[in-house]
Formats: sequence, structure tokens, C-alpha cells
Amino acid sequence: MTANTSRSTALTGIGTLVTNDPTVGDGPLGLIRDAAVVFDGGVVAWVGSTDAVPAADVGYDLDGRAVLPGFVESHSHLVFGGERAEEFAARMAGQPYAAGGIRNTIEATRNATDEELQANTRRLLDESLRSGSTTVECKTGYGQTVAHELRSTRIAASLTDEVTLLAAHVPPPEYAGRADDYVAMVCSEMIDACAPQAKWIDVFCETGAFDRDQAHAVLTAGMAKGLIPRVHGNQLREGPGVQLAVELGAASVDHVCYTTQADIDALAQSSTVATLLPGADFSTRNKYPDARALLDAGVTVALGADCNPGTSYTTSLPFCIAIAVRDMHMTPDEAIWAATAGGARALQRADVGVLRPGTRADALALDAPSYLHLAYRPGVPLVSDVWRGGELAWSARVGHEKARALR
Repeated sequence: MTANTSRSTALTGIGTLVTNDPTVGDGPLGLIRDAAVVFDGGVVAWVGSTDAVPAADVGYDLDGRAVLPGFVESHSHLVFGGERAEEFAARMAGQPYAAGGIRNTIEATRNATDEELQANTRRLLDESLRSGSTTVECKTGYGQTVAHELRSTRIAASLTDEVTLLAAHVPPPEYAGRADDYVAMVCSEMIDACAPQAKWIDVFCETGAFDRDQAHAVLTAGMAKGLIPRVHGNQLREGPGVQLAVELGAASVDHVCYTTQADIDALAQSSTVATLLPGADFSTRNKYPDARALLDAGVTVALGADCNPGTSYTTSLPFCIAIAVRDMHMTPDEAIWAATAGGARALQRADVGVLRPGTRADALALDAPSYLHLAYRPGVPLVSDVWRGGELAWSARVGHEKARALR
């Protein structure tokens, strides 16, 4: 769906504007108070003080509300069938999380129709939009045959440009005890079939999923077809995922709950982003990542919601920001940056996650005077308006919703 970007739009009366550009405002978040921003042609045309705003075709007086770049969700699993509420309840009653629960979703996804999968993915993207996410990465990984993974990549690619082939999620039931055989099939038939629809290649490098050698084989096979590597790593215990991601120059390594000092040092000396997923740790009662150690070492950190039916059934980055501040010892400024500019870094994007002239006109307004309220008022639906490509995509105030596709 293509937005109408023929008209310029001015947002005025902004209490606090987060630009993420220190050259135009105060501090790392580039804060401007009593601010305005102008969108034109789908991009940011101007930022500055309300009293200096240039004329525009359309104006919104935000009456002191805070405005931020749209959230950049760099880790989600949205193409799936079924749900796993009973598994969640069992975990809350004391049953530990095991990666094998993914196989329940594999069965439900295979049994779902194309129309059911498309509708569910759209529903979750709409839900993400309402909580402020204007860029969303979407993984496959619940089909795990060539035909089913190809179907998942096509559905994801119809809705977002950020498609990740996660064929190596866990070995599927028919390959029980034969993980090497499954990896061989992924590295040949599956990647060959699905790579044209995807941008990224991912693998779950973890006990119960794939070991280092298997993960390396999948990632390098994807890279040979032009896909950019990402890694699920170090979620359930210390392991090789972080070091493998750095070795291969992966865009990100995600979860990163259990790390050694060597892992932290390797990340700090690399361009690989550590994407932290507190929704998953909340839902599994797993150990939260040591965000403070990562940040103090100079690691680039992103926050993602990790929406999936088994371990983090949320699309809300505001919820994840609140957890990151409360339980991962990030400052509110660090958490906001990680959910916007950090997510953009994890997707190797310079056109989103920041509001400065020339970047994509993706922004959200809060029903609050400051971005601090995202952590200060957890659980409250503060996102009041969302713009994508300069057009109002959703508003809580007028019930306005459009622009389902994130292209």
C-alpha cells in the first residue's frame, strides 16, 4: 500500500521532541523542547522550534505531547498458526522453558491456510503499529519444509521489507535425532528456494536447537546467496552464539542473556548489535541480560519485543522499554534509543529510528509531555498517534487506521 505523500505536514506544539540526532538537539537523544517537525514527500523536511516552523499544507497541534521516532522492531516471529497459552500457564506453575515447544507451533502453522497465516500476520502488524512500531522485521521458522518456509517468506515479504529466513529454528519432528541431515537440506534446497524473498538469514544457536558448526553452516550458506546473517544466541545458557555472530560480522545477536567477559569484549570491538528481548525473559522467567555491562563496555544495544506465540506474545515495545529500565538497569534515555535508533542499527538502516531532515517520516506521539512516561507509566497505552512515511497511519483520538503494509 503506497501512502499519499503529496502534501506537507507540520506537527507543532510538541512538548519534547526526540530526534536521536545530537547535532540538532540536547544530549544523545537530540531533544528539542517546544518543538515542531515538518514532513514532506514521505521524509522529514525540517525540525526545530515551534515558533520557527515553516508553512505546511496540513498541521497537527499536539498540545504539548511528546514525539519520538517510530519504534524499530528488529526481532519478531509473526507468521504462525495457533497459540500456546497452556504452555505459558505451565511455565508460570513451575515447568521450565525448553526450546522444543516450538514444535507445537510448527504443527499448527503447517495446518493453517495461507489466508489464516496472512490474516494473523496482518493482525499482529496492526497491533505493532498501534503501539508505535513503524518498522518491523519478520522471521519465518514455523514451517520447516521447503514449501512451508517459502510460503512464510512470501507472506512476510508481502507486508514488510525486513524478512528473515529462520529455517534453522529447531530440527522439525521428522528430523528428530538427525539435525545434521536437516541442516544439509536447509543449506541446499531451502535457502535456494527462499532466499529471493528474504533479506536476512538467522539461526537458533542453542542447546536443543543447533550447535556452533550447524549454525555456521546455515549462516554461511545463506550469506553465499546474498542474505545477511543474524543469530539467536546465548538465551538459555552461555554458548557460542555471540562469538559466532561476531566472527561472521552478523548484523545482530539476539537474546544475549548469558555472556562471558570475552563475549562482551568481542561485541564491543565489533559492529554486531546486541538485541535484548526482555519480553521473552519476562514470559519465561529467564535471566535478564546484563544490559548495564554491555552498555558500559560500549556495545551497541537494541530492544525488541520478540513477538511469538510461545515465549513473548507481545508486540509492545513500550512494555519492553519499561522492563529494560526497571529490571535491566538501563536509563530511560538508553532504552528509548535502543528501541528506535538501536533497532535501526540492528537492521542496518540509517533512514529510520531518527528524525532529521532526509530520514523517513515515521514518528509517534504520546499522550504525555515526555518520553520518560513510557517507563514511568508502565502498562498505560500512551501512544496516541502514529505517522508512517509522513501520513497519519493510526490515531487513538480519531480512530484512524491505514497503511497496513510496512513497505
